[in-house]
Amino acid sequence: MSNPPSSFTFRVGHAQAGGRLDALVASEVDHCSRSFAATLIRQGCVSVDGAAKKPGYTVKAGEVVCGKIAPPTTSSFLPEKIPLHILYEDPDLLVVNKAPGMVVHPAPGHRSGTLVNALMHHCPDLAGISGSLRPGIVHRLDKDTSGALVVAKNSRAMHGLAVQFKSRDVLKKYVALVYGNPRQDTGSVDEPIGRHPVDRKKMSVTTHTPRSALTHWRVCEQYKGACLLELDIHTGRTHQIRVHCKTMGHPVIGDPVYGHRGDQKRLASISPELGRAVASVARQMLHARRLSFIHPTTGAFMAMEAPMPSDMSGMIDRFRGISKEVKDP
Repeated sequence: MSNPPSSFTFRVGHAQAGGRLDALVASEVDHCSRSFAATLIRQGCVSVDGAAKKPGYTVKAGEVVCGKIAPPTTSSFLPEKIPLHILYEDPDLLVVNKAPGMVVHPAPGHRSGTLVNALMHHCPDLAGISGSLRPGIVHRLDKDTSGALVVAKNSRAMHGLAVQFKSRDVLKKYVALVYGNPRQDTGSVDEPIGRHPVDRKKMSVTTHTPRSALTHWRVCEQYKGACLLELDIHTGRTHQIRVHCKTMGHPVIGDPVYGHRGDQKRLASISPELGRAVASVARQMLHARRLSFIHPTTGAFMAMEAPMPSDMSGMIDRFRGISKEVKDP
């Protein structure tokens, strides 16, 4: 069975007494995550001895829990025949190399041309997950960030992957072309991230709503006025790498939100050609190169490498070539 049943009833055992209602529903109902259980409870779809409760309600031995799950709702987003670079696929999941410029999930202003639209065409029999007919997006990449992204094809895979992401057992390695050269070859940024206190469209380490964020980095290559970093994130905060690179004083080249024109001017002072090259960059030079996880069905260790897109590899080649010719200022 790929999805939760349409209805369920069970009695709370003595060993289960004292636990949270949402956690109990998730453990008792096949292919039901705790977050989905909490959603059902808030929607009034779950009762305890005939009464509605909150997700955090403490259950008691002997109580009867009943619930109903509505059939998957039809998505208003149409399948679109959009090319996908598939790195791996089986009946439970697939891993794609997301192209730069592609939005992951439909949203206001992006109702078509998204990864979800492409997936709905590629997998016409995609199972409804957590009450809606949509591909199982477990994690996301920014529109202009390219690279490896795993997608669940059914609720069992969705739940198994979600658990790994929540427990931070999924390993994610990125590469980024950034301004400047750090004084050390390796390091870490351990700074909480939250909404910017003034600009709500930005994230910041200066925030009223901090959430822990840890990024490890190492220098892969050095150029004149720039370098290529490999980054390993242990948390998945919004814009984490971009914010932490800015915090380091080495913002990602091409980042329209967290970059600074002063960095581009300093690079141009080293080499006008480098300055022109950076001015032509159309997006942040950030790529999710490697994704590792445990297959939620087979238990096999999976490690996927996503080739770098041509715009970023081409820019790195330009930096390599020009840096050989430029003397230190």
